[in-house]
Amino acid sequence: MKKLILLVCLVFLFATPVVFANAENETRGITTSAKSAYLIDSGLNEVIYENNSTERYPIASMVKIMTLLLAFEEVDNGNVQIDEKIMISQDAMSMGGSQMFLEEGLEYSFSDLLKGIVVVSANDACVAVAERISGSEESFVAKMNDRAEELKMTNTSFVNCTGLPAVGGYSCAKDCAIMLSELLKHPKYHDYSTVWNEEFNHPDGRTTIFTNTNKLIRFYKGCDGGKTGFTQEAGFCLTATAEKEGLRFISVVIGERDSKVRFEDSKKLLNYAFACYKKNTLAKIGEVVGEIKVSCGKKAVGVTVSKDIGIFSKKGEEVNEKLVIELNNNLKAPIEKGTVVGSAIAVKNGKEVERTDLILMENIEVEGYGDAIERVMGNWAVK
Repeated sequence: MKKLILLVCLVFLFATPVVFANAENETRGITTSAKSAYLIDSGLNEVIYENNSTERYPIASMVKIMTLLLAFEEVDNGNVQIDEKIMISQDAMSMGGSQMFLEEGLEYSFSDLLKGIVVVSANDACVAVAERISGSEESFVAKMNDRAEELKMTNTSFVNCTGLPAVGGYSCAKDCAIMLSELLKHPKYHDYSTVWNEEFNHPDGRTTIFTNTNKLIRFYKGCDGGKTGFTQEAGFCLTATAEKEGLRFISVVIGERDSKVRFEDSKKLLNYAFACYKKNTLAKIGEVVGEIKVSCGKKAVGVTVSKDIGIFSKKGEEVNEKLVIELNNNLKAPIEKGTVVGSAIAVKNGKEVERTDLILMENIEVEGYGDAIERVMGNWAVK
């Protein structure tokens, strides 16, 4: 009898932490079968759900989010032209796994290579892009890790640009969300990410059918981006994003048992976010949020935010929110319309959750002699 009581006590002792660990997520109505999961708004300000979100796991082809991010940054910085022709190397052509079936010696546009990576997770295109940007995949991987460090992705180590199995490569759900959030800052990404199915014509006349590996693009309303991943080691993975009625969220699942479950769990996470959260917009682009008067300026000029800014919160939750305006007081006329003159800060319960630039809504001209006399006389008349 004493042995039975001891056994029951031991079972209760070791089972209790598991119940407690899952209790919060169960009350939110969320359960997934993923080894790791994460759900957040696209600005990375409101963590809605997390489970082992900083644990290190192989992430398979979700590595390509960073490959794409660096590629789009190179285009934006003018280092690569989007329609530039890229000669395909033997190394690029010989990559295994998912491919767009590049041929050595043929020339493809940089845009075509990006489409191949985004839509069909093409490993051959990844290596071609890496070689164009950095000369070799090895040098490109060093650049990937440097960018990860800049983004404070503290649980990520890249060893290749494809996500193919390799010793020492890992990331975490939180870092995957950080990567995709950064990638979403490049609008041209959506030119490729929203492609569901199309024919791709190779330079030598061959045709390949491109079908997006991210099935949510077709089967989940609002989904317009993300990246799948699968290896035996990583399991089935997906980082996805969706936007509806001004709300955008990012979900991540790692280590799912099959493809169907990864999509179902991702839909479950996104459904919860859209059903239970809201965003109160504090300021919109083009809306006057204040005015600035600068040294030698002819008059005070209105300022607006460079992007819509607001606060995510759970529906029914009472929050203290406000927009804080910080203006640069060291400016001197003349200043052109659109110049950054300060910051707008969204504050939730005393904590900064989002920040954006404040820009001039019109030119500030230098105050002339006649303007100064008129201003002084006007002030005198008021007195």
